[in-house]
Amino acid sequence: MASEKANKVKDQSLVENSTTVKAKSTFREYAEAIIMALVLALFIRTFIVQAFKIPSGSMIPTLEIGDHILVNKLSYGVRMPFLERYLVQYANVQRGDVVVFIYPEDRSKDFIKRVIAVAGDTVEVRAKKIFINGKQVDDPHAHFAGYDPQAGAVGSGDDYGPKVVPQRHIFVMGDNRDRSYDSRFWGFVNLDDVRGKAFLIYWSWDGTDRWVRWERLGSIIY
Repeated sequence: MASEKANKVKDQSLVENSTTVKAKSTFREYAEAIIMALVLALFIRTFIVQAFKIPSGSMIPTLEIGDHILVNKLSYGVRMPFLERYLVQYANVQRGDVVVFIYPEDRSKDFIKRVIAVAGDTVEVRAKKIFINGKQVDDPHAHFAGYDPQAGAVGSGDDYGPKVVPQRHIFVMGDNRDRSYDSRFWGFVNLDDVRGKAFLIYWSWDGTDRWVRWERLGSIIY
């Protein structure tokens, strides 16, 4: 009888130990999966693709307030995390690209604008028309909504330059030309500060009522 009782206690102990090991194993599997997912998400955000939300109307009509976009961080090279510079750069920023970059006057903020001129170009704005190296260029993305008196510097963006874009810099402007605070006011953007090229609108809200702009979802950014 004593032997049978001891065996029962031993069997019960084995069951309890097995349950504990199984619980620890399940917890470990979930923890490892969560950690791997976080590491993968961080890797993708740091080196491949990053999501941004458009908070202002400086790029209307290309980008609307409430658009959520994806930026390809490998468009021009591989950036070194935290050091804000390129480890490898294998492509050049082109005129017409829509890029996200670190705002030169406040490096805690990111801006999005269109590239108008690249290093070595002489850029000039005359009566809202753009001239590169002395020749007027096509400007199909330009939108003129009229100046907003509350924005300040009314009319000061109608004329600019001529100025030569320094090496490893670009000149950028918002598509909503009358209501964009851009290179005409604060200067050039260092290529090391370019985070990547915007390529897709993956989500879009319309106004404070949060209506989904279904027609904009999946739109390619040109």
